[in-house]
Amino acid sequence: MMNKRMLIASAAVIAMLPAPASADTLREAFIAAYQTNPTLSGAQAGQRALDESVPIAKADGLPNAGSQFTFQENFLRSANSFTAPLRQASAGGNFEVPIYSGGAVKNAVRAAKTRVSAGQNDLRGTESSLFSSVAAAYMDVIRDEAIVRLNRANVGVLSVNLDATSDRFEIGDLTRTDVAQSESRLEVAKGQLETARATLIASKENYIALVGSPPGELEPPPPLPNLPDTPDAAVDIALQSNPDLLAAKERSDAAEFDIKTARAASKPRVTTFAQGSYVNFFDTLGGSIASANFVQEQSTAEVGVRATIPIYQGGRPAAQIRQAQARSGQSYEQQIAIERSVISQTRAAYSSWRASERVIQSSERAVAASALSLEGVRAENSVGNRTILDILNAEQELLNAQVNLVTARRNSYVAGFSLLAAMGRAEARDLGLDGGPLYDPQVNYKRVKGIIYDFHSDPNPEPQATRTVDTPAQTADVEPLPDSPNPK
Repeated sequence: MMNKRMLIASAAVIAMLPAPASADTLREAFIAAYQTNPTLSGAQAGQRALDESVPIAKADGLPNAGSQFTFQENFLRSANSFTAPLRQASAGGNFEVPIYSGGAVKNAVRAAKTRVSAGQNDLRGTESSLFSSVAAAYMDVIRDEAIVRLNRANVGVLSVNLDATSDRFEIGDLTRTDVAQSESRLEVAKGQLETARATLIASKENYIALVGSPPGELEPPPPLPNLPDTPDAAVDIALQSNPDLLAAKERSDAAEFDIKTARAASKPRVTTFAQGSYVNFFDTLGGSIASANFVQEQSTAEVGVRATIPIYQGGRPAAQIRQAQARSGQSYEQQIAIERSVISQTRAAYSSWRASERVIQSSERAVAASALSLEGVRAENSVGNRTILDILNAEQELLNAQVNLVTARRNSYVAGFSLLAAMGRAEARDLGLDGGPLYDPQVNYKRVKGIIYDFHSDPNPEPQATRTVDTPAQTADVEPLPDSPNPK
Protein backbone atom coordinates (compact mmCIF):
# COMPACT_ATOMS: atom_id res chain seq x y z
CA MET A 1 0.00 0.00 0.00
CA MET A 2 2.82 2.43 0.85
CA ASN A 3 4.56 1.84 -2.52
CA LYS A 4 1.27 2.44 -4.30
CA ARG A 5 0.77 5.74 -2.43
CA MET A 6 4.31 6.89 -3.19
CA LEU A 7 3.84 6.10 -6.88
CA ILE A 8 0.59 8.06 -7.06
CA ALA A 9 2.11 10.98 -5.16
CA SER A 10 5.12 11.03 -7.50
CA ALA A 11 2.79 11.06 -10.51
CA ALA A 12 0.86 13.93 -8.95
CA VAL A 13 4.02 15.99 -8.59
CA ILE A 14 5.00 15.26 -12.22
CA ALA A 15 1.54 16.31 -13.40
CA MET A 16 2.04 19.71 -11.79
CA LEU A 17 5.09 20.41 -13.91
CA PRO A 18 4.80 22.35 -17.20
CA ALA A 19 4.06 20.34 -20.32
CA PRO A 20 7.16 19.40 -22.36
CA ALA A 21 8.05 21.66 -25.26
CA SER A 22 7.06 20.63 -28.79
CA ALA A 23 6.97 22.02 -32.31
CA ASP A 24 3.83 24.12 -31.73
CA THR A 25 4.84 27.72 -31.07
CA LEU A 26 3.03 31.03 -30.85
CA ARG A 27 4.79 32.18 -34.02
CA GLU A 28 3.45 29.16 -35.90
CA ALA A 29 -0.04 29.90 -34.59
CA PHE A 30 0.27 33.49 -35.84
CA ILE A 31 1.42 32.31 -39.27
CA ALA A 32 -1.41 29.79 -39.58
CA ALA A 33 -4.00 32.38 -38.58
CA TYR A 34 -2.51 34.95 -40.95
CA GLN A 35 -2.71 32.54 -43.87
CA THR A 36 -6.04 30.83 -43.20
CA ASN A 37 -8.29 32.98 -40.97
CA PRO A 38 -11.47 34.07 -42.82
CA THR A 39 -11.86 37.31 -40.86
CA LEU A 40 -8.50 38.55 -42.11
CA SER A 41 -8.86 37.28 -45.68
CA GLY A 42 -12.35 38.80 -45.80
CA ALA A 43 -10.99 42.14 -44.61
CA GLN A 44 -8.32 41.99 -47.32
CA ALA A 45 -11.00 41.36 -49.95
CA GLY A 46 -13.02 44.27 -48.55
CA GLN A 47 -9.98 46.52 -48.88
CA ARG A 48 -9.56 45.49 -52.51
CA ALA A 49 -13.19 46.46 -53.09
CA LEU A 50 -12.51 49.83 -51.44
CA ASP A 51 -9.52 50.35 -53.76
CA GLU A 52 -11.92 50.41 -56.71
CA SER A 53 -13.61 53.55 -55.39
CA VAL A 54 -10.68 55.60 -56.75
CA PRO A 55 -10.99 54.59 -60.45
CA ILE A 56 -14.77 54.84 -60.08
CA ALA A 57 -14.44 58.46 -58.88
CA LYS A 58 -11.91 59.23 -61.62
CA ALA A 59 -14.29 57.94 -64.30
CA ASP A 60 -16.55 61.00 -63.94
CA GLY A 61 -13.71 63.21 -65.17
CA LEU A 62 -12.67 61.05 -68.16
CA PRO A 63 -14.05 61.08 -71.73
CA ASN A 64 -17.26 59.20 -72.39
CA ALA A 65 -18.16 57.62 -75.71
CA GLY A 66 -21.24 55.72 -76.81
CA SER A 67 -23.03 54.49 -79.91
CA GLN A 68 -26.50 53.36 -80.93
CA PHE A 69 -27.67 51.05 -83.73
CA THR A 70 -31.29 50.54 -84.83
CA PHE A 71 -33.06 48.57 -87.53
CA GLN A 72 -36.85 48.66 -87.93
CA GLU A 73 -39.60 47.38 -90.22
CA ASN A 74 -42.71 49.58 -90.50
CA PHE A 75 -45.47 46.99 -90.94
CA LEU A 76 -48.33 49.38 -90.34
CA ARG A 77 -48.21 52.97 -91.53
CA SER A 78 -50.69 55.78 -91.21
CA ALA A 79 -52.90 56.30 -94.29
CA ASN A 80 -51.69 59.88 -94.56
CA SER A 81 -48.00 58.96 -94.32
CA PHE A 82 -47.51 58.59 -98.07
CA THR A 83 -43.77 58.97 -97.92
CA ALA A 84 -43.05 56.88 -94.82
CA PRO A 85 -40.34 54.28 -95.44
CA LEU A 86 -40.98 50.57 -95.16
CA ARG A 87 -37.75 49.95 -93.31
CA GLN A 88 -34.75 51.84 -92.02
CA ALA A 89 -31.48 51.41 -90.21
CA SER A 90 -29.71 54.03 -88.18
CA ALA A 91 -26.42 54.41 -86.40
CA GLY A 92 -25.16 57.16 -84.17
CA GLY A 93 -22.33 57.96 -81.86
CA ASN A 94 -21.36 60.57 -79.31
CA PHE A 95 -18.15 61.55 -77.56
CA GLU A 96 -17.96 63.85 -74.54
CA VAL A 97 -15.02 65.27 -72.63
CA PRO A 98 -15.68 66.97 -69.25
CA ILE A 99 -13.77 70.23 -68.94
CA TYR A 100 -15.02 71.75 -65.71
CA SER A 101 -17.27 70.19 -63.03
CA GLY A 102 -16.97 72.70 -60.22
CA GLY A 103 -14.38 70.58 -58.39
CA ALA A 104 -16.75 67.61 -57.95
CA VAL A 105 -14.49 65.05 -59.60
CA LYS A 106 -11.27 66.32 -58.02
CA ASN A 107 -12.67 66.26 -54.50
CA ALA A 108 -14.46 62.94 -55.01
CA VAL A 109 -11.14 61.39 -56.04
CA ARG A 110 -9.41 62.92 -53.01
CA ALA A 111 -12.11 61.59 -50.71
CA ALA A 112 -11.83 58.11 -52.27
CA LYS A 113 -8.04 58.07 -51.89
CA THR A 114 -8.32 59.16 -48.27
CA ARG A 115 -10.84 56.42 -47.54
CA VAL A 116 -8.53 53.87 -49.15
CA SER A 117 -5.84 55.00 -46.72
CA ALA A 118 -8.34 54.71 -43.85
CA GLY A 119 -9.23 51.20 -45.01
CA GLN A 120 -5.58 50.20 -44.99
CA ASN A 121 -5.38 51.30 -41.37
CA ASP A 122 -8.55 49.32 -40.68
CA LEU A 123 -6.83 46.29 -42.17
CA ARG A 124 -3.91 46.86 -39.81
CA GLY A 125 -6.41 46.96 -36.97
CA THR A 126 -7.96 43.68 -38.12
CA GLU A 127 -4.53 42.05 -38.12
CA SER A 128 -3.81 43.38 -34.66
CA SER A 129 -7.16 42.23 -33.31
CA LEU A 130 -6.70 38.76 -34.83
CA PHE A 131 -3.23 38.32 -33.40
CA SER A 132 -4.44 39.51 -29.99
CA SER A 133 -7.20 36.89 -30.10
CA VAL A 134 -4.74 34.19 -31.19
CA ALA A 135 -2.34 35.09 -28.38
CA ALA A 136 -5.19 34.94 -25.86
CA ALA A 137 -6.44 31.60 -27.24
CA TYR A 138 -2.90 30.19 -27.20
CA MET A 139 -2.39 31.22 -23.58
CA ASP A 140 -5.87 29.96 -22.66
CA VAL A 141 -4.96 26.47 -23.86
CA ILE A 142 -1.65 26.52 -21.95
CA ARG A 143 -3.41 27.78 -18.80
CA ASP A 144 -6.30 25.35 -19.00
CA GLU A 145 -4.05 22.37 -19.71
CA ALA A 146 -2.04 23.27 -16.59
CA ILE A 147 -5.24 23.62 -14.54
CA VAL A 148 -6.45 20.22 -15.74
CA ARG A 149 -3.13 18.67 -14.73
CA LEU A 150 -3.27 20.39 -11.34
CA ASN A 151 -6.79 19.20 -10.70
CA ARG A 152 -5.87 15.72 -11.93
CA ALA A 153 -2.98 15.67 -9.52
CA ASN A 154 -5.24 16.92 -6.74
CA VAL A 155 -7.64 14.03 -7.38
CA GLY A 156 -4.70 11.64 -7.10
CA VAL A 157 -3.49 13.18 -3.85
CA LEU A 158 -6.97 13.15 -2.34
CA SER A 159 -7.37 9.53 -3.38
CA VAL A 160 -4.20 8.73 -1.45
CA ASN A 161 -5.54 10.70 1.52
CA LEU A 162 -8.82 8.81 1.43
CA ASP A 163 -7.01 5.46 1.33
CA ALA A 164 -4.78 6.46 4.22
CA THR A 165 -7.71 7.84 6.21
CA SER A 166 -9.70 4.66 5.64
CA ASP A 167 -6.76 2.52 6.79
CA ARG A 168 -6.35 4.58 9.95
CA PHE A 169 -10.10 4.38 10.58
CA GLU A 170 -9.90 0.59 10.35
CA ILE A 171 -7.36 0.50 13.16
CA GLY A 172 -9.32 3.03 15.23
CA ASP A 173 -6.86 5.89 14.82
CA LEU A 174 -9.44 8.16 13.10
CA THR A 175 -13.19 8.61 13.17
CA ARG A 176 -15.91 8.19 10.54
CA THR A 177 -16.02 12.02 10.32
CA ASP A 178 -12.44 12.10 9.11
CA VAL A 179 -13.26 9.55 6.40
CA ALA A 180 -16.34 11.52 5.33
CA GLN A 181 -14.35 14.73 5.09
CA SER A 182 -11.73 13.06 2.91
CA GLU A 183 -14.38 11.46 0.72
CA SER A 184 -16.23 14.78 0.33
CA ARG A 185 -13.10 16.63 -0.74
CA LEU A 186 -12.30 13.89 -3.26
CA GLU A 187 -15.72 14.11 -4.89
CA VAL A 188 -15.52 17.92 -5.00
CA ALA A 189 -12.10 17.61 -6.63
CA LYS A 190 -13.53 15.23 -9.24
CA GLY A 191 -16.20 17.80 -10.06
CA GLN A 192 -13.58 20.54 -10.35
CA LEU A 193 -11.58 18.30 -12.68
CA GLU A 194 -14.57 17.82 -14.98
CA THR A 195 -15.18 21.58 -15.03
CA ALA A 196 -11.53 22.16 -15.88
CA ARG A 197 -11.78 19.59 -18.68
CA ALA A 198 -14.80 21.34 -20.18
CA THR A 199 -13.03 24.71 -20.01
CA LEU A 200 -9.97 23.25 -21.74
CA ILE A 201 -12.11 21.79 -24.53
CA ALA A 202 -13.76 25.17 -25.07
CA SER A 203 -10.34 26.85 -25.23
CA LYS A 204 -9.10 24.32 -27.78
CA GLU A 205 -12.17 24.78 -29.96
CA ASN A 206 -11.73 28.55 -29.84
CA TYR A 207 -8.09 28.06 -30.84
CA ILE A 208 -9.21 26.00 -33.84
CA ALA A 209 -11.73 28.69 -34.87
CA LEU A 210 -8.93 31.27 -34.94
CA VAL A 211 -5.92 29.28 -36.14
CA GLY A 212 -7.64 26.66 -38.29
CA SER A 213 -6.06 23.55 -36.77
CA PRO A 214 -6.04 21.85 -33.35
CA PRO A 215 -3.34 22.80 -30.84
CA GLY A 216 -0.58 20.32 -30.13
CA GLU A 217 1.83 20.46 -27.22
CA LEU A 218 2.21 24.22 -27.06
CA GLU A 219 5.54 25.73 -26.14
CA PRO A 220 5.77 28.65 -23.71
CA PRO A 221 5.51 31.93 -25.64
CA PRO A 222 8.53 34.18 -26.20
CA PRO A 223 8.96 37.32 -24.10
CA LEU A 224 7.09 40.38 -25.33
CA PRO A 225 9.42 43.08 -26.74
CA ASN A 226 9.49 46.82 -26.20
CA LEU A 227 6.87 47.16 -23.49
CA PRO A 228 6.78 50.75 -22.18
CA ASP A 229 7.95 51.85 -18.75
CA THR A 230 5.00 54.12 -17.98
CA PRO A 231 1.34 54.40 -19.06
CA ASP A 232 2.00 57.89 -20.42
CA ALA A 233 4.72 56.55 -22.71
CA ALA A 234 2.31 53.87 -23.92
CA VAL A 235 -0.40 56.44 -24.63
CA ASP A 236 2.02 58.67 -26.56
CA ILE A 237 2.90 55.77 -28.84
CA ALA A 238 -0.74 54.73 -29.21
CA LEU A 239 -1.83 58.22 -30.26
CA GLN A 240 0.76 58.13 -33.04
CA SER A 241 0.41 54.53 -34.22
CA ASN A 242 -2.94 53.00 -33.24
CA PRO A 243 -4.53 51.92 -36.55
CA ASP A 244 -8.13 52.53 -35.45
CA LEU A 245 -7.31 56.11 -34.49
CA LEU A 246 -5.39 56.72 -37.71
CA ALA A 247 -8.32 55.37 -39.72
CA ALA A 248 -10.72 57.70 -37.89
CA LYS A 249 -8.51 60.68 -38.70
CA GLU A 250 -8.45 59.70 -42.38
CA ARG A 251 -12.24 59.45 -42.45
CA SER A 252 -12.51 62.93 -40.97
CA ASP A 253 -10.33 64.25 -43.79
CA ALA A 254 -12.42 62.40 -46.37
CA ALA A 255 -15.61 63.95 -44.95
CA GLU A 256 -14.16 67.42 -45.58
CA PHE A 257 -13.63 66.53 -49.25
CA ASP A 258 -17.26 65.36 -49.34
CA ILE A 259 -18.37 68.88 -48.38
CA LYS A 260 -16.40 70.34 -51.28
CA THR A 261 -17.87 67.74 -53.60
CA ALA A 262 -21.39 68.66 -52.50
CA ARG A 263 -20.74 72.37 -53.11
CA ALA A 264 -19.96 71.59 -56.75
CA ALA A 265 -23.61 70.72 -57.41
CA SER A 266 -24.51 74.42 -57.67
CA LYS A 267 -21.59 75.35 -59.93
CA PRO A 268 -21.52 75.41 -63.74
CA ARG A 269 -20.35 72.41 -65.74
CA VAL A 270 -18.60 72.61 -69.10
CA THR A 271 -18.31 69.72 -71.55
CA THR A 272 -17.04 69.43 -75.11
CA PHE A 273 -18.88 67.00 -77.35
CA ALA A 274 -18.88 65.46 -80.79
CA GLN A 275 -21.77 63.43 -82.17
CA GLY A 276 -23.03 62.11 -85.45
CA SER A 277 -25.72 59.90 -86.99
CA TYR A 278 -26.41 57.96 -90.16
CA VAL A 279 -29.80 56.70 -91.50
CA ASN A 280 -30.43 54.37 -94.45
CA PHE A 281 -34.01 53.82 -95.70
CA PHE A 282 -33.13 51.04 -98.14
CA ASP A 283 -34.83 52.84 -101.06
CA THR A 284 -38.19 52.73 -99.28
CA LEU A 285 -38.46 56.42 -98.39
CA GLY A 286 -41.19 58.02 -100.52
CA GLY A 287 -43.66 55.20 -100.31
CA SER A 288 -46.08 54.99 -103.24
CA ILE A 289 -45.03 58.33 -104.77
CA ALA A 290 -42.82 56.81 -107.41
CA SER A 291 -42.06 60.10 -109.11
CA ALA A 292 -40.55 61.58 -105.99
CA ASN A 293 -36.79 61.66 -105.79
CA PHE A 294 -36.01 61.16 -102.12
CA VAL A 295 -32.50 60.85 -100.73
CA GLN A 296 -32.34 57.40 -99.17
CA GLU A 297 -29.35 58.08 -96.89
CA GLN A 298 -28.91 60.84 -94.37
CA SER A 299 -25.86 61.80 -92.24
CA THR A 300 -25.31 64.43 -89.56
CA ALA A 301 -22.31 65.47 -87.45
CA GLU A 302 -21.83 68.09 -84.78
CA VAL A 303 -19.10 69.28 -82.47
CA GLY A 304 -19.35 71.90 -79.78
CA VAL A 305 -19.06 73.02 -76.21
CA ARG A 306 -21.91 72.66 -73.76
CA ALA A 307 -22.19 74.73 -70.58
CA THR A 308 -24.75 73.77 -67.95
CA ILE A 309 -25.54 76.45 -65.38
CA PRO A 310 -27.80 75.39 -62.49
CA ILE A 311 -30.40 78.03 -61.61
CA TYR A 312 -32.81 76.29 -59.28
CA GLN A 313 -32.80 72.65 -58.16
CA GLY A 314 -35.46 72.61 -55.49
CA GLY A 315 -33.00 73.09 -52.62
CA ARG A 316 -31.17 69.83 -53.33
CA PRO A 317 -27.61 71.27 -53.42
CA ALA A 318 -28.02 73.12 -50.12
CA ALA A 319 -29.43 69.99 -48.48
CA GLN A 320 -26.55 67.89 -49.80
CA ILE A 321 -24.02 70.41 -48.44
CA ARG A 322 -25.69 70.45 -45.03
CA GLN A 323 -25.80 66.67 -45.03
CA ALA A 324 -22.08 66.45 -45.84
CA GLN A 325 -21.32 68.99 -43.11
CA ALA A 326 -23.31 67.00 -40.55
CA ARG A 327 -21.51 63.81 -41.52
CA SER A 328 -18.20 65.63 -41.22
CA GLY A 329 -19.18 66.72 -37.72
CA GLN A 330 -20.12 63.13 -36.94
CA SER A 331 -16.73 61.89 -38.14
CA TYR A 332 -14.97 64.41 -35.87
CA GLU A 333 -16.95 63.19 -32.87
CA GLN A 334 -16.24 59.58 -33.78
CA GLN A 335 -12.54 60.40 -33.99
CA ILE A 336 -12.62 61.85 -30.47
CA ALA A 337 -14.60 58.83 -29.22
CA ILE A 338 -12.03 56.45 -30.69
CA GLU A 339 -9.21 58.52 -29.23
CA ARG A 340 -10.83 58.26 -25.81
CA SER A 341 -11.25 54.51 -26.24
CA VAL A 342 -7.63 54.06 -27.32
CA ILE A 343 -6.36 56.01 -24.32
CA SER A 344 -8.58 54.00 -21.98
CA GLN A 345 -7.61 50.65 -23.52
CA THR A 346 -3.93 51.49 -23.42
CA ARG A 347 -3.94 52.59 -19.80
CA ALA A 348 -6.11 49.63 -18.75
CA ALA A 349 -3.88 47.15 -20.60
CA TYR A 350 -0.78 48.67 -19.00
CA SER A 351 -2.36 48.49 -15.54
CA SER A 352 -3.49 44.91 -16.08
CA TRP A 353 -0.06 43.89 -17.33
CA ARG A 354 1.76 45.47 -14.37
CA ALA A 355 -0.75 44.06 -11.90
CA SER A 356 -0.43 40.58 -13.39
CA GLU A 357 3.34 40.79 -13.08
CA ARG A 358 2.97 41.54 -9.38
CA VAL A 359 0.38 38.78 -9.01
CA ILE A 360 2.86 36.33 -10.53
CA GLN A 361 5.44 37.25 -7.92
CA SER A 362 2.91 36.95 -5.10
CA SER A 363 1.55 33.67 -6.46
CA GLU A 364 5.04 32.17 -6.73
CA ARG A 365 5.65 33.00 -3.09
CA ALA A 366 2.18 31.70 -2.20
CA VAL A 367 2.85 28.37 -3.94
CA ALA A 368 6.15 27.97 -2.10
CA ALA A 369 4.58 28.90 1.23
CA SER A 370 1.55 26.64 0.66
CA ALA A 371 3.78 23.69 -0.23
CA LEU A 372 5.82 24.27 2.91
CA SER A 373 2.64 24.65 4.96
CA LEU A 374 1.21 21.40 3.59
CA GLU A 375 4.40 19.57 4.42
CA GLY A 376 4.32 20.94 7.98
CA VAL A 377 0.63 20.13 8.50
CA ARG A 378 1.20 16.55 7.37
CA ALA A 379 4.16 16.23 9.74
CA GLU A 380 2.15 17.68 12.63
CA ASN A 381 -0.77 15.37 11.81
CA SER A 382 1.53 12.38 12.12
CA VAL A 383 2.16 13.29 15.77
CA GLY A 384 -1.49 14.16 16.47
CA ASN A 385 -1.26 17.96 16.45
CA ARG A 386 -3.29 18.46 13.24
CA THR A 387 -6.54 16.99 12.00
CA ILE A 388 -7.38 15.47 8.62
CA LEU A 389 -9.41 18.59 7.86
CA ASP A 390 -6.28 20.68 8.36
CA ILE A 391 -4.48 18.57 5.74
CA LEU A 392 -7.39 18.88 3.32
CA ASN A 393 -7.50 22.64 3.74
CA ALA A 394 -3.75 22.93 3.21
CA GLU A 395 -3.98 20.84 0.04
CA GLN A 396 -6.80 23.06 -1.26
CA GLU A 397 -4.78 26.20 -0.50
CA LEU A 398 -1.85 24.81 -2.47
CA LEU A 399 -4.10 23.99 -5.42
CA ASN A 400 -5.63 27.46 -5.34
CA ALA A 401 -2.21 29.09 -5.27
CA GLN A 402 -1.01 26.97 -8.20
CA VAL A 403 -4.12 27.83 -10.24
CA ASN A 404 -3.67 31.50 -9.40
CA LEU A 405 -0.08 31.32 -10.62
CA VAL A 406 -0.83 29.80 -14.03
CA THR A 407 -3.77 32.19 -14.43
CA ALA A 408 -1.61 35.20 -13.59
CA ARG A 409 1.00 34.12 -16.13
CA ARG A 410 -1.69 33.89 -18.78
CA ASN A 411 -3.19 37.24 -17.82
CA SER A 412 0.18 38.96 -17.83
CA TYR A 413 1.05 37.80 -21.33
CA VAL A 414 -2.39 38.58 -22.77
CA ALA A 415 -2.43 42.02 -21.15
CA GLY A 416 1.07 42.74 -22.45
CA PHE A 417 0.08 41.70 -25.96
CA SER A 418 -3.09 43.79 -25.73
CA LEU A 419 -0.90 46.73 -24.72
CA LEU A 420 1.24 46.23 -27.83
CA ALA A 421 -1.91 46.04 -29.94
CA ALA A 422 -3.26 49.29 -28.49
CA MET A 423 0.10 50.91 -29.28
CA GLY A 424 -0.13 49.75 -32.90
CA ARG A 425 2.74 47.27 -32.55
CA ALA A 426 1.03 43.89 -32.84
CA GLU A 427 0.69 43.50 -36.61
CA ALA A 428 2.27 41.07 -39.03
CA ARG A 429 5.10 43.47 -39.86
CA ASP A 430 5.88 43.88 -36.14
CA LEU A 431 5.82 40.15 -35.36
CA GLY A 432 8.33 39.20 -38.06
CA LEU A 433 6.23 36.34 -39.42
CA ASP A 434 8.25 34.15 -41.77
CA GLY A 435 5.52 31.94 -43.20
CA GLY A 436 5.66 33.63 -46.62
CA PRO A 437 5.27 37.11 -48.09
CA LEU A 438 3.07 39.47 -46.12
CA TYR A 439 -0.04 40.94 -47.68
CA ASP A 440 0.61 44.48 -48.91
CA PRO A 441 -2.62 46.39 -49.68
CA GLN A 442 -0.64 48.98 -51.64
CA VAL A 443 0.11 46.41 -54.34
CA ASN A 444 -3.52 46.04 -55.38
CA TYR A 445 -4.23 49.75 -55.00
CA LYS A 446 -1.36 50.71 -57.30
CA ARG A 447 -2.52 48.06 -59.76
CA VAL A 448 -6.12 49.27 -60.09
CA LYS A 449 -5.99 53.02 -59.47
CA GLY A 450 -5.04 53.86 -63.06
CA ILE A 451 -7.08 51.26 -64.95
CA ILE A 452 -9.43 53.04 -67.36
CA TYR A 453 -10.44 50.12 -69.59
CA ASP A 454 -14.08 49.02 -69.49
CA PHE A 455 -13.30 45.35 -70.14
CA HIS A 456 -10.54 44.77 -67.60
CA SER A 457 -11.60 42.47 -64.74
CA ASP A 458 -10.10 39.89 -62.43
CA PRO A 459 -10.95 36.16 -62.25
CA ASN A 460 -13.84 35.27 -59.96
CA PRO A 461 -12.50 34.79 -56.42
CA GLU A 462 -12.04 31.49 -54.66
CA PRO A 463 -12.16 31.03 -50.85
CA GLN A 464 -8.79 31.70 -49.25
CA ALA A 465 -9.56 30.62 -45.68
CA THR A 466 -9.58 27.00 -44.62
CA ARG A 467 -12.59 25.26 -43.13
CA THR A 468 -12.50 23.41 -39.81
CA VAL A 469 -15.39 21.01 -40.39
CA ASP A 470 -12.98 18.08 -40.66
CA THR A 471 -11.10 18.80 -37.44
CA PRO A 472 -11.84 16.27 -34.68
CA ALA A 473 -13.84 17.21 -31.61
CA GLN A 474 -11.38 18.19 -28.93
CA THR A 475 -10.83 16.33 -25.68
CA ALA A 476 -9.16 17.13 -22.39
CA ASP A 477 -7.28 13.89 -21.89
CA VAL A 478 -4.24 13.83 -19.64
CA GLU A 479 -1.91 11.05 -18.65
CA PRO A 480 -3.78 8.93 -16.10
CA LEU A 481 -2.38 8.38 -12.66
CA PRO A 482 -1.44 4.78 -11.88
CA ASP A 483 -4.42 2.90 -10.44
CA SER A 484 -6.37 6.15 -10.33
CA PRO A 485 -9.93 5.78 -9.09
CA ASN A 486 -10.99 8.27 -11.78
CA PRO A 487 -9.45 7.09 -15.08
CA LYS A 488 -9.74 9.32 -18.11
